[in-house]
Amino acid sequence: MMCVAAAPATAGAEAVDVVFQQFGLFGIWAPDCAQEASPANPHVSITTPSPGQVQENHDLGSGFAINHYTMLSGERLSAEQLSVETIFQSGDAAEERQKLIFRVHGRTRRTMFNQADSGDVRVKSGIALANGSKTPVLHKCD
Repeated sequence: MMCVAAAPATAGAEAVDVVFQQFGLFGIWAPDCAQEASPANPHVSITTPSPGQVQENHDLGSGFAINHYTMLSGERLSAEQLSVETIFQSGDAAEERQKLIFRVHGRTRRTMFNQADSGDVRVKSGIALANGSKTPVLHKCD
């Protein structure tokens, strides 16, 4: 008799780690890989601590706490766009669920959309609404 793993909750959905692997997202990303981490040059580390899990850590440099994201699900929207559901700062007082859309092109990644479960849209069309600036283009470091 053959055992079959339970299917994801959404028909046709794949495990989040599989989707991240398909987009080549595991590793370190930064606007400038040769420079130290800073608020203007965040270093983003994407790992899979165990099968089916994806962790993303944003290092803003010394003097700043690392921002932790636990990816709950991922869905390919197109050849270059990935939608994810995440928990920011899981288990912390600042915990918040968010929806993000990334544009992945070649060895670059950019946040195109971010909305908190509270309803606040923070990034739309790659523009941070709080200050009108473009979200950074991250390059894969290796």
